[in-house]
Amino acid sequence: MLTTRYVSGAPNWIDLATPDIDGAAVFYEALFGWRFQPGGPEVGGYGLFQLGGRTVAGGMRTTPEQGPPSWTVYFQTPDADATAEAARQARGSVLLPPMDVQDLGRTAILADQAGVPFGLWQPGRTRGLDVVAEPGSLCWAELYTADVPAAAAFYHSVLGLETYGVDLHGSTYTTFGPAGEDEDAMFGAVVPLAEDPAEHEPHWLPYFEVADPDAVAAVAQEHGGTLRMPAADLPDVGRVARLTDPYGARFAVIRPEPRRDQAL
Repeated sequence: MLTTRYVSGAPNWIDLATPDIDGAAVFYEALFGWRFQPGGPEVGGYGLFQLGGRTVAGGMRTTPEQGPPSWTVYFQTPDADATAEAARQARGSVLLPPMDVQDLGRTAILADQAGVPFGLWQPGRTRGLDVVAEPGSLCWAELYTADVPAAAAFYHSVLGLETYGVDLHGSTYTTFGPAGEDEDAMFGAVVPLAEDPAEHEPHWLPYFEVADPDAVAAVAQEHGGTLRMPAADLPDVGRVARLTDPYGARFAVIRPEPRRDQAL
């Protein structure tokens, strides 16, 4: 389960890259009640999405040259430079070299062996998001990839992540968890692209917890979003819908089953 008891290898930040941060702020406020607090020139306009005064995500305006609109999941590391070098050694790449963000922390953007971007956050004054696994916040993340064993090996060598095979109605769901933690610390999964016709290219897909996925999906469409997978019940998991925002960033929403310690 994703918590704010951040340990090495666990997701501790997420942010949105979009060509229209003002429009995105309106969209996500309609969906989740977030308020966007823009940053100043000293941080390049990078701002914070907040819910009830607590930070649930970051966001920034980007250009097409910087990549397509997307959500990026960041993982905690004690040493961003060493982790970036580990990614190179594991046949990944460094898209944005490690850099300090004032005294808040040190960050980098990497790509795995399949070219999927992900971030690093080495905590300074900011440990990570203020809230996760509550309504309106990040609660799970799935990596869609063509080669599950290769992805598992990459993230193990770079971030120390462990994988667990969970039986999900006759098929194996491969989950991720931080090294040295038990299965209750699972925060995400790696999913074969071939198993899901709704997914066509490798990427990380963040899940945000909501009380009513159907209502959120309807609001998203009313505000220019796209429904990629209609809300559906997944036994022992919850009710899930997959969406894109008006600019093309992919995400999912879920109302989990009451057992919060159970993986997706």
